[in-house]
Amino acid sequence: MDFKNCKECGKVFQSNTFARICQKCQKSDEERYAKVKEYIYDNRGADINEVSDKTGVSVDKVLRYLREGRLEIIGGGSLILDCERCSRSISTGRFCESCAKEIDRELKKGFNEPDKAKQRMYTADMVKKNKN
Repeated sequence: MDFKNCKECGKVFQSNTFARICQKCQKSDEERYAKVKEYIYDNRGADINEVSDKTGVSVDKVLRYLREGRLEIIGGGSLILDCERCSRSISTGRFCESCAKEIDRELKKGFNEPDKAKQRMYTADMVKKNKN
């Protein structure tokens, strides 16, 4: 069990997970998320400033919900996100589909390739063996 400071209110809370905010702030965050989700569902053409004004939820929080993949822009809505890698327009998350696949492929490649430095390392025993 760890003690952490809540990123929202600054209070100390006890956590045994990767939680960044306390339970009280988590509850209010879920309520804000529900407001935003409902407003976007009822007003599909709304832009991010309108969503923020009508729900009382900051633009940053609305963008965070989109980046986390909790909300998705459907049907070419005016809420626009850009891929963090190539700047293409996306509907949710941080990366477009092609960049996400490329990142995944690069990560898998890195894990599957043996470390070249380890292949070239010699211990004193191996050096002695080669001299004999």
